[in-house]
Amino acid sequence: DSFDILGDGVKELLVGRDDGMLEIYNFESADDPVLRYDYALSESIASVQGGCVGKDGYDEILASTYSGWLTGLTTEPVHREGGSGEELKLSQEMQTKISSLRNELENLQIKVLQEREKYQQSSQSSTTVSSVPAFSVNDKFTLNKDDASYSLILEVQTAIDNVLVQVSMILFLL
Repeated sequence: DSFDILGDGVKELLVGRDDGMLEIYNFESADDPVLRYDYALSESIASVQGGCVGKDGYDEILASTYSGWLTGLTTEPVHREGGSGEELKLSQEMQTKISSLRNELENLQIKVLQEREKYQQSSQSSTTVSSVPAFSVNDKFTLNKDDASYSLILEVQTAIDNVLVQVSMILFLL
């Protein structure tokens, strides 16, 4: 995407990569773009978009990952510093927001515990039917022209100890 995230009147280039890197390039001059910021995510980025989403006056970059996670980077300052000996006072709006988030977190934790108990009870039942969960796989098989090798990249939404790759040729894993 292209968006003026720096607020200088010139749009920056927002790049999301397969390796999880989110990069912001600036066009300071007519020459090549200059990398201004980068941020590493833990999985490949499916899409990236700049805009104002959360709070008016603060621009943000949203990145969607392969597994569906949505990550946001904002220009809003997240830390306030007080002078020496000063107490940091939160506005009523911020206190309400924190309280609301704490309540939501507690409710989600209760729901998780309830669902865990339901699963434990149903898995120990004699009438339970077991099924293998379906995993979506993000794969890429590309030829590296420099050394005449192929690169196979697999992304699966499960732990690495549950991944099995079966091939009918010689395969060197790096």
